[in-house]
Amino acid sequence: MTPSPVKHIAIIMDGNRRWAKERGLMSFQGHEAGYETLKRIGDACLDRGITNLTVFAFSTENWKRTTEEVGILMDLLERGLRDELAHFAARDVRIRVIGRRDGLRASVLRAIEDAEQKTAGNTKGTLTIAINYGGQAEIVDACKKIVSDGIAIDQINEAAIQARMYWPDMPEPELIVRTSGEERLSGFLLWQSAYSELYWCEKHWPDFDEAELDKALEAYAVRQRRFGK
Repeated sequence: MTPSPVKHIAIIMDGNRRWAKERGLMSFQGHEAGYETLKRIGDACLDRGITNLTVFAFSTENWKRTTEEVGILMDLLERGLRDELAHFAARDVRIRVIGRRDGLRASVLRAIEDAEQKTAGNTKGTLTIAINYGGQAEIVDACKKIVSDGIAIDQINEAAIQARMYWPDMPEPELIVRTSGEERLSGFLLWQSAYSELYWCEKHWPDFDEAELDKALEAYAVRQRRFGK
């Protein structure tokens, strides 16, 4: 398989509930299907030489959903962080979680901390999961750190803000994919996506497969990235 020119792909995994509704299923079944898709696509990215995959799993706005659905999503996140550790070890993948930790239940926090600690030495790839994440919130939190660090006003620049992002050394994603026909970022990686290429996929996330991934990579390959030049 020809290695992908993309080394960091970020995905807004949209459409789990719509996928379920179209099939007469419950919403949680859509989220379960989306969970399985993430496992397959994660492996497919690694097989193509994509060393960084970042996914939007739960936004700061998702708290507005029903208590039942929020609970289901948190259960899935916790399960994935706990049950897939052996798989991450076998594939030599590191786990990172970005987003606000406050508001997450204790068991989810423990699962996050455990997954990050146990995979910290893995070097083949990194799966970054955005949980309780918002791009505007991340920038606000970085600004708060600048104030608390006592940075002089003439020392505030892009590097100072970058150094206070949730993951300061995150490589900028070359490609951001959103599924389910929506064409907006919804606050995903606002700081990091300044020059990312965007790709909109009509399929709901549970139907996203290796063929769709390759279509996105092919679309990226023919674009010209000028970076303002």
